[in-house]
This record gives sequence, C-alpha cells and structure tokens, in this order.
Amino acid sequence: MTRVLCINPGSTSTKVGVFDDEKKVLELTVRHSEEELSVFDKVVEQFHFRKENIVNGLKENDIDLNSIDVIACRGGLIKPIPGGVFLVTEEACELFKHSKINHPCNLASIIGKEMADELGIKAYFVDSPSTYELEELATYSGLNLIERKGNFHALNHKAIARLYASQIGKKYEDINVIVAHLGGGMSIAAHKNGLAIDTTDGDEEGPFTPDRSGDLPTRPLLDLCFSGEYTYEEIKKLLTGKGGLISYLGINDMLEATKLAETDEKARKVVEAMAYQISKSICSMSAPLKGDVDAILLTGGIAYSEMITDMIKERVSHIAEVKVYPGERELEALAEGALRVVNGKEKYKTV
Repeated sequence: MTRVLCINPGSTSTKVGVFDDEKKVLELTVRHSEEELSVFDKVVEQFHFRKENIVNGLKENDIDLNSIDVIACRGGLIKPIPGGVFLVTEEACELFKHSKINHPCNLASIIGKEMADELGIKAYFVDSPSTYELEELATYSGLNLIERKGNFHALNHKAIARLYASQIGKKYEDINVIVAHLGGGMSIAAHKNGLAIDTTDGDEEGPFTPDRSGDLPTRPLLDLCFSGEYTYEEIKKLLTGKGGLISYLGINDMLEATKLAETDEKARKVVEAMAYQISKSICSMSAPLKGDVDAILLTGGIAYSEMITDMIKERVSHIAEVKVYPGERELEALAEGALRVVNGKEKYKTV
C-alpha cells in the first residue's frame, strides 16, 4: 500500500487529501479568512502559514506524517510544459516562487517539497495548468505578434477523460473526446490520443463565465480601452472579475442565477446565452478532431445544473454522446498521477 498526501491550494482555502492507494481516507478543506491572508503582500509569502495549517489539519485528523509515502501537488503557473507527472525539484520551486502570475497554485510544490524533504520522500506535481499540447495550427491567433497560450484546467480535464476511458474499457491515449470544464473559469478542449491538441484559454477565451467576459468583439473593446473612462487595471477587472454573469445580473453565483432564471425572463436569457456560448465552443472543438469524437464530457461545478447541461446537450449531442461529471476530481487526479509513477506505469518528467 502507498499512502499519498495531496495538496491543492486555492484562493481562500487549501484542499488536502490522503489516499491509501486509490482509496481516499481523508479529504480536508483548510479555510483561510481574508483577514489572515491580508497580511501577505504576495501569495508566495503565504508558504509557511499554509504549510502549518496543513500539518495541523493532518495531526487533528490523526494522520501520522511519517505514514506518508509520497506527496502529490497541484501544478503551478510557469513556462509551457507537457502534461504528465513532474518531480518537484529545487529548480521547479524556484520557477514557482518567481512566477509572473500571483496564484496560490504556485504554493503547492513549494510546500510539498519542504514536507517531502523533511520526511525523506519524493513530491510530484501533476498536469499543471501550464500544460501546453497545442498542435501547431492551433497556436496561430491571426496576428503575428500574438501566439495563443492555451492555458486550461489540465488536471481536471485529463482526470475526467481518463475516468471516461476507464468506464468504456479503454485508455486515455486511445480516445478522442471534447472536455468542457465549467466553473468560475471555463476551458473547453479537444483531446486526441492523450493530448489536448486545442483548447480555449481558461483566462481569456471561450464562453463568458460567472465573472469572466470570455471572447469579446475586438473593436468595441478597443473603444472601451481608449475611451479615457477606464484605466488599464479597470479594463482587466471588466474582463476577469466583473465580466460575464455578474455584468448582466449583478451576481456570480450560478445556483442563484439558475434559480432566478426559473421565474425571471432576463435571467433566463443570460443563463441560456452562457449555455449557447459553451455549446458553440464545444462544437468548434470537433474541427481539430475532424469529427472523430467518442464523447463530449461536461464537468466542473456548473455541470451540477441540469438546466444548463440540458441546454448544452440540445445543441451538441449531434456530434457525440454527452456525459456529465459534475464537480471536479482534482485530489483523486493528484493521487492517481503520483501512483502511476510509484507503480511504474508512467515515468516522471522534470522542468
């Protein structure tokens, strides 16, 4: 038996999982108040605070740190790298510490590395959000000064694709699927034989989300930028934070929005427009696969809404069977990735 500790930091909490092989024996969400986090200027400075909370949480749940055999960490935002399992090295930690993107996911490997060193074990990170597997044609933006980045929710995308493959008796590397991760951020990708060959960027492309604007007409956006009414930072906030659902309805809670949509016509139209845009992005991903699609997989928190998934199914089911996997399997994906390396089914990589 291999005991795996999984570390997945988010903006206001850190999710922790402990697995004995693939059996989850503990799932813990360590919440951090705004007051606690406000004392740190940068996310990377939260390192010791978050690590201490993880260690205390494990002890409170009677998990002996010395019983842990391997640590699996959420990947951070660094240079483009292939998908897969990476050994957490000092070099990797330096990249996470100096990432240009101030995101809590960069903390996971830094915390995991120090804990692993103290325990005399190894730490890995799995399917980083910096995973970059775009085919060459997908990198063209239409302007030679800009190359498409293709950042997406790789960890959950690949976990759901592997789950679907196992359910039909195949391997992830043997299927073609379109995966739509639907949450506060959204990314929709074409997966071909184990690679995400094209994807909407989870930060700046694709459908609008609860608080992100997604694709926008460029000339009206330019007019806003040069109108003199908004600063650069204010425009950025309109794109991520004040865009999407919140710009139309003043709320970014999908449960509240779908409940409102049952009685309010304006809310109904906005929710339907989101589902419409998601559907268009899904349909566009059939082109990279040349129509050879085994299934369309809907996942993420918004996939809990039957109202939205039914709207999407109505528009995309002509392409392939639609399967719904609500929520995310990130802790499970982390554990499974580390176990693939431990059990010799996959070789780890290094950055």
